[in-house]
Amino acid sequence: MTTPTGELTLRTLAMPADANPAGDIFGGWVMAQMDLASGIRAAELAHGRVVTAAVKEMAFELPVKIGDTLNIYTQITRVGRTSITLSVEAWAQRARHRALEKVTAGTFIMVALDDDGKPKPVPAA
Repeated sequence: MTTPTGELTLRTLAMPADANPAGDIFGGWVMAQMDLASGIRAAELAHGRVVTAAVKEMAFELPVKIGDTLNIYTQITRVGRTSITLSVEAWAQRARHRALEKVTAGTFIMVALDDDGKPKPVPAA
């Protein structure tokens, strides 16, 4: 069994409103949670506002079901002048079996913004 890579950044519960009639959670909802986690982690590094510039290389391996806890792990893989690249993994903690299973992973690129909404340099760590 593999284990998550990165820092646990966000946990949330999959609810019926986020599911299709078969009880599978919409992929867009999972992706939105990954985007939220990316924004949290990148904003901490940027000391301010960030926006999503790109999402790359995402494929869904397993469904998320109603009642699962979705755990989002983030790892900063590159810091550019104004951008922050993160490797993001989504893992479902199954409601019935307590097993942790990898659902999907992707690369998110965030850009730091100043107060006027223009790209700004990411501060040195």
